[in-house]
Amino acid sequence: MSSSYGENIRVTIFGQSHSKAIGVTIEGLPAGEELDFEQLRRFLNRRAPGQNAWSTARREPDAPEFVSGVVGNVTCGAPLTALIYNTDTRSKDYSQLARLPRPGHADYTAAIKYGGHQDFAGGGHFSGRLTAPLCIAGGICLQLLQREGIAVFSRIRRIGEVEDRAELRATTADKPFPVVDEQQGEKMRELIARAKAEGDSVGGVVECRVRGLPVGLGDGMFDGMESRLGRILFGIPAVKGVEFGDGFALAQMRGSEANDSFTVENGKIVTATNHCGGILGGITDGMPLVFRVALKPTPSIAREQRSVDLQTGEERPLVIEGRHDPCVVPRAVPVVEAAAAIAVYDALLQRRKER
Repeated sequence: MSSSYGENIRVTIFGQSHSKAIGVTIEGLPAGEELDFEQLRRFLNRRAPGQNAWSTARREPDAPEFVSGVVGNVTCGAPLTALIYNTDTRSKDYSQLARLPRPGHADYTAAIKYGGHQDFAGGGHFSGRLTAPLCIAGGICLQLLQREGIAVFSRIRRIGEVEDRAELRATTADKPFPVVDEQQGEKMRELIARAKAEGDSVGGVVECRVRGLPVGLGDGMFDGMESRLGRILFGIPAVKGVEFGDGFALAQMRGSEANDSFTVENGKIVTATNHCGGILGGITDGMPLVFRVALKPTPSIAREQRSVDLQTGEERPLVIEGRHDPCVVPRAVPVVEAAAAIAVYDALLQRRKER
């Protein structure tokens, strides 16, 4: 099972949703970097469950225990490993899933691939729970990027058909519901509440921006910034699409509309527009890197669904028990930032090797 990412820093995620602990090991972090654990705690708290009506009722403090890689709060050059202990599991809620895979989830494909030996409790290694250690790694990379003048911030762009069209110019990290337009945010919360009341779920879109990037990160062909980001973003459960800049809308434009004209501003070459999302030929052009991530509705819903008994081959009804998010999008906002920070920091270290 491939659960590692990166070339210059290597991030490995381990554990299962209901195992004793989950965690992350990060190799390649420079020694001597001071980590702000309070800032990291605040970042992790944005993703933590059980805080509001639009997230799962499962309650976990998600407080990491650092077992290697730091002395005090300073990196020492050794691989950094952090653990998060699972303290609020209810594995009995998932007992039927050993035979009845959830529609829309990895239960079926994992059962076939691993011969029925996969951990199905809570979704095992395929659970969104594994985004907690991803956020540890991403939260650390965010601090290191901040020292380079690079900022990563995001927001909920869409829930179902409700869209936040206001321009994203600054972080939404201080908001309990991370949108720019508060009125649209209220409509989104109402939509989530209706879906939950109907025993259903809803998906949406997260938009992310990276500001302060130098020109030259990434490479052409198979190691461009789109490829680097796509590789880690698609590791987030529920992500089914990623677009950069104007994305699929570019297919409806003419070249005269889509091309970003070059100009000079304060002695620096910039582009007048940013339809490409800050990437040309897989390489950052110095403009803000802009992308959006589409997340599907949560597969685990209270409404009756159809499944197949893996032991008898017979079709059977399935009613899923347990505690699940009616919409994963709000908690996915910091996860997308974390993934972006890891990819960008890895590319930044690669660029320094090239000089």
